[in-house]
Order: sequence, then structure tokens, then C-alpha cells
Amino acid sequence: MDCYVIHEVYDGDFSQEQFEAELDAALEHQYRYIVIEPARLGDETARWISVGNFLHRTSIVTGAVCLLSPLGLPPNSAYYLGLPAGAISVACAALYGVSWQSDPCCHYQVDYSGRELALLPPGTLRTSSPVVLVRTENTQRKRLHNVIALTALAYCVQKLYELCTD
Repeated sequence: MDCYVIHEVYDGDFSQEQFEAELDAALEHQYRYIVIEPARLGDETARWISVGNFLHRTSIVTGAVCLLSPLGLPPNSAYYLGLPAGAISVACAALYGVSWQSDPCCHYQVDYSGRELALLPPGTLRTSSPVVLVRTENTQRKRLHNVIALTALAYCVQKLYELCTD
């Protein structure tokens, strides 16, 4: 099993930095599973991944709202929903691209179900509630969110041009 466990062993004042260095090394090595026993590091990592997921999902949903608003709303009303939704989509995609796309954490998801934890050999863990990261292939996901955000940007530019020339 391609797994790395960051054990919660405190050796002096720099334990947190050691845990973070271990996590960075495990992320760079691209293990399939990374188990984080230290609670603080696990919580911080899970929150960081959640924020990235939120930006990704927000970009997709608001981009879809932007692009579908002309189909379900009268032409004049579509501006009021489509343009702000498109702007939010582009902003979230840009923030994701700048902050998360190059981060090795973006290739991992937190396993909240505990299924992956059950696959670990007995005696591997020293804590009852570790955070388990599972490496996922997200190339298609990133492509989808970039295509939707760029299409929403093109839609917004076109609609703003129409508003300015009328």
C-alpha cells in the first residue's frame, strides 16, 4: 500500500515544524494515502483543502448560473444575475489558480468516511482520529472549471460591451 503516516511524536520545541516538513515531503513524493496523526496539522490541512474545494465548486456553479441565466430569464433580467455570477466565477477561478493550482495539496481530498483508514495494516496508527488524505486525479476537474470560468468571462465581456454600446 502506497501510504505515509505522519506520527504524532513530540521531540522538542520544533515538533510542529517537523510535522509540516514531513507533510511537505510526503506531498512531494505523491503517496496515494497520507495519514496525519497530529491534530493541529491535520485540521489545518483539511481546512486548506476545503477552502480550495469551495473555490473550485463556487467557480463552477456561478459560471454555470452565468451561462444558463440567458436561457431561463428575460433578456434584461439576465444581466442582473449573469454578470455578477460570471464575475464571481472568474474571481474564484483566478484565486484558485494563483493560490491552489500549484500547491501539492490540491491533488488530495480528505477521506471523511473512514473507508481508506480501514485499509491500513493494524498497528500502523497511534491515534484514534487521524486525518487521511487520498490522492485523486483532478486534471479533468481543473479543465472543466477553467473552461467554465473562461466562457463566463467571455460572456461577461460581451454583455458589458453590449451595455456600453447601447
